[in-house]
Amino acid sequence: MAVAQLKIAETSGAAMDTPVAQPFWRKGSLPVRVGIAVGGIFAFVLVAVALIAGDGLRTLRVPAAQLTIAPVEQGVFHDIIPLRTKVVPRDTIYLDAIEGGRVERVLVEAGEVVAEGQRLMEFGNTNLQLQVIQQESQINQAISQLQQNEIALEQNSMANARALSDIDYNITRLAKSAERREALVAKGVTSAEQRDTVADELAHYRALRPVQAETNQRQADLRARLLPAIHDQLAKLQQNLEVVRGKLDNLIVRAPVAGRITDIDLKIGENRNPGQRLAEITPDTGYKLSAEVDEFYLSRVRNGQRAEVALNERSTGALITRIYPQVKDGRFLVDLAFENEGPAGLVAGQAAQGRLALGNDQASLVMPAGAFLERTGGDWVFALTEGGKTAERRRIKVGRRNAEQLEIVSGLNPGERVITSDYTGYDRIDRIVFTD
Repeated sequence: MAVAQLKIAETSGAAMDTPVAQPFWRKGSLPVRVGIAVGGIFAFVLVAVALIAGDGLRTLRVPAAQLTIAPVEQGVFHDIIPLRTKVVPRDTIYLDAIEGGRVERVLVEAGEVVAEGQRLMEFGNTNLQLQVIQQESQINQAISQLQQNEIALEQNSMANARALSDIDYNITRLAKSAERREALVAKGVTSAEQRDTVADELAHYRALRPVQAETNQRQADLRARLLPAIHDQLAKLQQNLEVVRGKLDNLIVRAPVAGRITDIDLKIGENRNPGQRLAEITPDTGYKLSAEVDEFYLSRVRNGQRAEVALNERSTGALITRIYPQVKDGRFLVDLAFENEGPAGLVAGQAAQGRLALGNDQASLVMPAGAFLERTGGDWVFALTEGGKTAERRRIKVGRRNAEQLEIVSGLNPGERVITSDYTGYDRIDRIVFTD
């Protein structure tokens, strides 16, 4: 009997069934389940509203020790720009080829100190030598012709003076002869015909004398006009002759001043054309500073503006003495002279940092410049909130700026503090929370 009952139980599956618990929202009647569902939806809405109603600021926690914080102050904006200067010789003499030719000898090297007039190099130029010979011949012919013209004028003057003198002599001689013959004719010693012949000849010379005198005067006036011109032309021809002969002297290049050879690159046998650079000489006249300035400041830089330059571990004043307006790669050059004697131990090519005052300092709201500018461009900053535990992103407007200061036009107030260190990684951050 018991066996039969067991088999019946196995066959029906009652021994294998396991009770399954229902979820809480399915328990109870239908109205209860609907109420639970509505309550869940309401709770979800409340959570969503709470999230939406929050500030939603993207926040970053940063150790305060990693940040640089600076104040915003009411002060003076110093209108200065940075300068990177270089020490250069105050004067540089450039030697260019005048005639050119083949390099025969190079007598000096870069770095040597030379005296004024010292030979530096020698050139050979056969064509130039032939040209000089030809030009000398032409000039000498012109000089000879002018000298002959001068001699001819002198000879004409002497001949005219002699002719007038001969006329005066004949007039005197014939006048005396006529007096004597008149007495002889009265005594019957000589004929009247001879007396008349002498009288006619005397009359001829007396008529000729004013003609000769006028001719002499005209010749004298002409000579007075021509001789100075001839002398001027002769002087010019002599100068031209010296210039032509000096062309050969130009084949020997000499130092125009005493100084140091700072640049020379010549090789024996090479040819140099007229006008090509041969060498540079730096006379011992001291040093000056040369600096490049951004083209943005070209209209504001003036001669006489003052700069402070750090040289040999001390600050030195310098004044702008020359502005080169040619812009190259967005920059232009200026020369600066030391206010007093330059520091001792200067070396050509030595670099130094400096600041140039543009002279327009004004009372303004200012803050220090910093690395943050590379990311923001001065359009926004992280300003500390009250209490100094956090900093929030804020739009600002910047006016003038230099390497050390920013002029704040709007967005910040005196006494506020701003993060000025690098903003790398902060582009999408709205709030920074300081941690210890």
